[in-house]
Amino acid sequence: MTDTTDPARHRDKMQKIKAARDRMMEGKTGEKGLVIVHTGAGKGKSSSGFGMIMRCIAHNMPCAVVQFIKGNWSTGERDFLRTRFAEECTFVVSGEGFTWETQDRDRDIAAARAGWEQAKALIRNPDIRFVLLDEINIALRYDYLPLDEVLEFLRNEKPPMTHVVLTGRNAKPELIEMADLVTEMTLIKHPFREGIKAQKGVEF
Repeated sequence: MTDTTDPARHRDKMQKIKAARDRMMEGKTGEKGLVIVHTGAGKGKSSSGFGMIMRCIAHNMPCAVVQFIKGNWSTGERDFLRTRFAEECTFVVSGEGFTWETQDRDRDIAAARAGWEQAKALIRNPDIRFVLLDEINIALRYDYLPLDEVLEFLRNEKPPMTHVVLTGRNAKPELIEMADLVTEMTLIKHPFREGIKAQKGVEF
């Protein structure tokens, strides 16, 4: 019999793991507002951020979303939050679409700037505990927003207990360095490569 099939061995192994984990958790008592980055070429960056928004709503934590780049592209999460949880979650759309669709850099910069100004106001708001900056990494990648300004704000003006999530591919190394939590989504397979278009409930 192995540890996985012998009930007594399995119980003994799990008890040891639990004891070690309990000792580890004894020293994890701090709390702070986190700067969280979801990046990488794989799918799931925005989806993860919106999953955290759902958690905030369930915990009665006022939250907000500022959506950069995507513009008027209708998404399930935006419709859901605006129609069912408008009081719990403020939802701001600042972009006019992906840069290859607008083909107007000045308009893209102006839209990103307007979104960033609203984002700062929401982050400063003491009543809001969690702010999702969806696709802001794309705006930073194309220099629609000054990276130094964003980093300085997050370091020095974000309230100590407010969480901020920044999503999008190609997160700047400086942002990754200053963040508290960084997850990179790795692309292994995607149906788009096989000619499958973006679909409701999966991509939007």
